[in-house]
Amino acid sequence: MNKVTFHHIIYKSWPLFILAVIFTGMQSACKKDVTAGAPEITSVRNYAASPADTLVSTITTGQRVVLIGHNLKDAVQISFNGVPASINSVLFSDTSATVLVPAVIPFPSVPAESLNTIRYITRQGATTFSFSIAAPPPSITAISNENANEGDSVYISGLNLFFIKQLSFAGTAITHFSESSDGTSVGFILPALSQGGPVVVATKSGTATTPFNVNDDKTGVLCNFDNVNTFSWGTSTDNSSIAYPGNRGYYAVLKNDVLPAGDGTWWGSGRSINTNDVKWVPTDSLGVAVDDYAIKFEINVRTAWSGTSIYVIKGFSFDYLARYEPWQGTDGTVAPFTTKGWRTVTIPLSLFRTNDGKGTAAASLTTLLGANATGAVNIQTKNFSGSPSASGLQAAIDNIRVVKIK
Repeated sequence: MNKVTFHHIIYKSWPLFILAVIFTGMQSACKKDVTAGAPEITSVRNYAASPADTLVSTITTGQRVVLIGHNLKDAVQISFNGVPASINSVLFSDTSATVLVPAVIPFPSVPAESLNTIRYITRQGATTFSFSIAAPPPSITAISNENANEGDSVYISGLNLFFIKQLSFAGTAITHFSESSDGTSVGFILPALSQGGPVVVATKSGTATTPFNVNDDKTGVLCNFDNVNTFSWGTSTDNSSIAYPGNRGYYAVLKNDVLPAGDGTWWGSGRSINTNDVKWVPTDSLGVAVDDYAIKFEINVRTAWSGTSIYVIKGFSFDYLARYEPWQGTDGTVAPFTTKGWRTVTIPLSLFRTNDGKGTAAASLTTLLGANATGAVNIQTKNFSGSPSASGLQAAIDNIRVVKIK
């Protein structure tokens, strides 16, 4: 009897045992979720294949790094010197996070308590890791007008253009200038110049020097409609300072009315600038990379321009062309464009592409320019869209040149 009763008790108690095990497991799981720790950073590594993935003691803007630590999964924000970085969850694990340091950090305006810090926030908590974040040397990406006149406003664009110790334009020192707070530009009124030369910006972190000259009417100049006048036919030229103030002698004027959809009659009145054959680059430079050189010119657009495309080709060959469409945003938006004076246009030769400028770049300079790198410069207009252009175009162009930019 006792034996039977014993088994009966075990049998009746078995479901309670199972429930107890399940309940205990649930408690354990819930406890694990609740007590998951806040993030912790222990070190920073260089983002590179082994053996170059070494620990680093200092990082700079625009550098990709790997943060090492614990509880790094599910990050909601990572900041460097208080500036949030872009987060890509694919590059995160519990013990590491690969992240790109923001390219722009406004070092002069960063609060003292945020300097040299990495702030890491997850759903479970946050941590601040002290780490050296240095401003790298400056870089120059664009100059508003490389052939400006005395008294003109000039702007240099780039990165890390702060803590400037010295600035010169064509060999002339610029003693008064204004830096943007984020280090992406510096502006000044141009003094009188006596020569051509590079732009040099020296900061506490280093020095940037343009590989090309400004205020230079000789190096790489293919046509300036004055002392280098290879203009053959096409639109009219003028030297009126009333029509286009700030000019340097003669210039050409591209113009057309509103164009029908797909209108590419570039040979029409006012719609092209065509030079005689000129040498685009030295023959012994044909072996360098295509994007080492750029075609440049100054442009002045006084009335709103939208829809008509300016494009550049060599020697009436439409195999490769480069479009200039400043009214076209990178996100597909369109905004009427004016220059408010003369502005420098820089088109790397790598932007000369097949398929009406939307295809592939030439594999080499020889492919693009030929074995002798010689041919006409043709700057023409077209409406590439399937609708009438939003406006006409009237633009003065001067100082056509091809120069080394790297």
